[in-house]
Amino acid sequence: MLKDIDRIFTNIYGLNDCTLAGALSRGDWDGTKSILERGNDTIIDEMKVSGLRGRGGAGFSTGMKWSFMPKVVGDRPHYLVINADEGEPGTCKDRDILRNDPHKLIEGALIAGFTMRAHAAYCYVRGEFFREAEALQRAVDEAYAAGLIGKNACGSGWKFDFHIHMGAGAYICGEESALIQSLEGKKGQPRLKPPFPANVGAWGCPTTVNNVESIAVVPAILRRGPGWFSDLGKPNNTGTKLFNISGHVNTPCTVEEEMGIPLKELIEKHGGGVRGGWDNLLAVIPGGASVPMLKKEVCETITMDFDALSAVKSGLGTAAVMVMDKSTDVIAAITRLSKFYRHESCGQCTPCREGTGWMWRMMERMKIGNATIDEIDLLEEVSRQIEGHTICALGDAAAWPVQGLIKNFRPLMEERITQYQAAQANAAE
Repeated sequence: MLKDIDRIFTNIYGLNDCTLAGALSRGDWDGTKSILERGNDTIIDEMKVSGLRGRGGAGFSTGMKWSFMPKVVGDRPHYLVINADEGEPGTCKDRDILRNDPHKLIEGALIAGFTMRAHAAYCYVRGEFFREAEALQRAVDEAYAAGLIGKNACGSGWKFDFHIHMGAGAYICGEESALIQSLEGKKGQPRLKPPFPANVGAWGCPTTVNNVESIAVVPAILRRGPGWFSDLGKPNNTGTKLFNISGHVNTPCTVEEEMGIPLKELIEKHGGGVRGGWDNLLAVIPGGASVPMLKKEVCETITMDFDALSAVKSGLGTAAVMVMDKSTDVIAAITRLSKFYRHESCGQCTPCREGTGWMWRMMERMKIGNATIDEIDLLEEVSRQIEGHTICALGDAAAWPVQGLIKNFRPLMEERITQYQAAQANAAE
């Protein structure tokens, strides 16, 4: 269990002062100039040593991602883009950072921007996060007034501006290239890669897109040392992580814990346990709506990190833990997610545009049992034709929950189909 001394987000619940004065009292903006004086290459090396992996879901090395940016600024300026679009069902961590600990994000943006030779950061905030954007703007104004950012950020001689851009509630704009398209004022649709954003990103300039949590933890890592961060968690899954626990638990919450914490411990200690007791657990979606669910037997021993969850054909994703007890109709639950992905598909790729609608309609029939047993195999076959055949990962995100349902609860699907067929036969007689 994470010790209080190792917590990075000490005001995640907003119990203390969210202003600059409160942030300073918690150690934010302490020695930021000296961190910048270490130089670009040293900061990148320290980020690599820390082992920080992107907290937006993909889990790619943050230090490695920063190193992809050109070392020399040519005719095209460099940009840092912060992804605060957070539209994944079940995920609600970044909004808490924006609302209660915004100065961590702004300080992290300054350090990341300086390291990648970017004089400007654009924070793309989900359109529904109106109050969160207000809180962030207040913090940005405070930082400018105090000289922490602006023409001479923290007295370092580095010019750095922080801009907030409001989205319009499109889930697809959480994908980095679609986010860049939207930032440019275009329709939010993913771009083909290559070219990658580090070469051709926002307005055709070198750009790095990072998640809010990934940027917000940077100052603490560099202040306390990469070794401190890498000693937390597990090898290749280092540091702390914000976990969301929702669904059928007694105390739903957002909590900061070590990477690799056992899922059962996370639910029991922080979520207050499963409603009706652990034996009442049916399944858990461990990383936001886009990853396959886990049955109770797996949840007994699984740890919450990228590698362990990948090994059981699921994923850490955004670490949004959705708990379902035995009262849950899992087929109806996945049907609801299928409807969400069908609605949020941008329609650019045929497998996703046609496949998400087809899966949702099939799931609506599966929900009541109006299907045949062999259609379960057909449903999985179609999901495999969507997975991995689209420009972005939305096709995968739509397919994986359906695949997880079939893998874990096929007998339930078959039983519902059999019951429906029997009821229809009785009605006919």
